Amino acid sequence: MRLTFPRTGRLLVAAGLVSLLAACNSAGRPAQYSALEGYVPDPALKTASKNNLSGRVRHACTVTQAKLQKVEEASLAAPCGCYAERTLSSLDKDEIASYRSTGYFNDSARAKALNALDSCKLPRPV
Repeated sequence: MRLTFPRTGRLLVAAGLVSLLAACNSAGRPAQYSALEGYVPDPALKTASKNNLSGRVRHACTVTQAKLQKVEEASLAAPCGCYAERTLSSLDKDEIASYRSTGYFNDSARAKALNALDSCKLPRPV
């Protein structure tokens, strides 16, 4: 069975994945982080509610962790909910504003996202 998403759904998933991957893949890299080439953030991020942002982060976590751990997405609902809640509650207003404008976590937010992965017992992507 093949699932299809409307264009908006694909954009939301892409934005979330970029956020999670940017947060996790840059551990140990220099503080300077350049924009992902060719990536255009979803304009809806600028006005998205905090609940919508949490849903995006949770979904990106679920998709990424399912691939990483080779498990069903449904089995990650609780740990990815934990990750999204802890990450977003730890971000300050400037980090949220940065996420809204770029579609990914800045350096300080990335550190908090990695701590949330550890707290929620989720493996870090390599």
